[in-house]
Amino acid sequence: MKVSRRIALFVGGAIAVAAIAGYVGMPLIVGSTVPVDAVVRTDFVRSIVASGHVEAPFRISIGAQITGTVTQIPVIEGQTVKAGDTLIMLDDREAKAAVVQAEGVRDQAVARIRQLRELTLPSARETLTQAKATLVNAQQIHARALKLVEDGYGARTTLDDAIRGLDIARAQVRNADLQVFTNSPGGSDVVMQQTQLDQANAALGSARSRLAYTVITTPTDGILISRNVETGNVVGPSTVLMTLSPIGASQIVLQIDEKNIGLVALGQPAIASADAYPRQTFRAEVSFINPAIDIQRASVEVKLNMPDAPAYLRQDMTISVDIEVGRRDATLVVPMAALREFATGKPWLLVAVDGRARRQAVTVGLMGAGRAEILSGVDEGALIVPATAAIAEGARIRPKLNPKSTP
Repeated sequence: MKVSRRIALFVGGAIAVAAIAGYVGMPLIVGSTVPVDAVVRTDFVRSIVASGHVEAPFRISIGAQITGTVTQIPVIEGQTVKAGDTLIMLDDREAKAAVVQAEGVRDQAVARIRQLRELTLPSARETLTQAKATLVNAQQIHARALKLVEDGYGARTTLDDAIRGLDIARAQVRNADLQVFTNSPGGSDVVMQQTQLDQANAALGSARSRLAYTVITTPTDGILISRNVETGNVVGPSTVLMTLSPIGASQIVLQIDEKNIGLVALGQPAIASADAYPRQTFRAEVSFINPAIDIQRASVEVKLNMPDAPAYLRQDMTISVDIEVGRRDATLVVPMAALREFATGKPWLLVAVDGRARRQAVTVGLMGAGRAEILSGVDEGALIVPATAAIAEGARIRPKLNPKSTP
């Protein structure tokens, strides 16, 4: 009985020792079970994620061109307006009075020109005709007096009177002729009156412009995104009263980290979504890269056009954007976590080959979203040991494919 018990204890101990030996020795013989990732061939896109806001290519600051008191504001902030709509009205009583006064001055100048044309010029022409007739008569009197003196029948005093009368008649003709010239088109009186009319018209135009400035209208279709004026305010040319965002193409304005400048280029596609509508995405495209760096934020301003901007977008709305900065079709991809000594510039992978972990140098291409493109060094389907696994180079392993190892 005692012998049977001893035999049983011996057999049990032997089994236990064999189990322990198997548990410890088997990994040494066939290797440890290690989760691995497969090198997959897939389309690989590298993107830069950034946040920005919607902004019109430009905004219009609405202000007054004259100083005046606001009497009416027929619009409200956020209202959509069309070109020519009235935004602000100023007190126009003084401007209207100035227009009436300028119109009076203009009418006087017009009347003086009509007077020259209809009265003064005809009168001067009539005076010239009379002066010429008087000159002919004086010439005849002078000729007779001269003949009588030459024949010895006339008195010298009569000839002197005739000469004097001839000189006066000639002077009257010259004066009348000058009056006709000055009152004819191109003459000095006409030019002077025309100048006064031009000045009166200019003053009238200025007065009418000031009157028009009392009504401030929108220059284009848009949305009033701000209003800084109330009825009764006295405003002047230096004050921005409203800000108008023109209706039309909008842009997304982003700040990209300085370290990513070399990756961003004009024309790159992007997918954008508004934070208020995160499930609705739309296309965008890089259209502007500021050449200057914001030294305070170590970033560069980038703008994107939206060819099919959704209707729900509003000015200054926050937008999240994924800019596609690189794409490879049907390329080899591995998890970034599998790369070893990448910072040294000589990256390598630990590859499961014939039950052992083998070191394999690789060339890395695009990187992003936790994945890296492999340009050379391994083939599709190769099993890669993660860098987090405590497996030494050359160790025996039993690879177990990670179920998350998918394209």
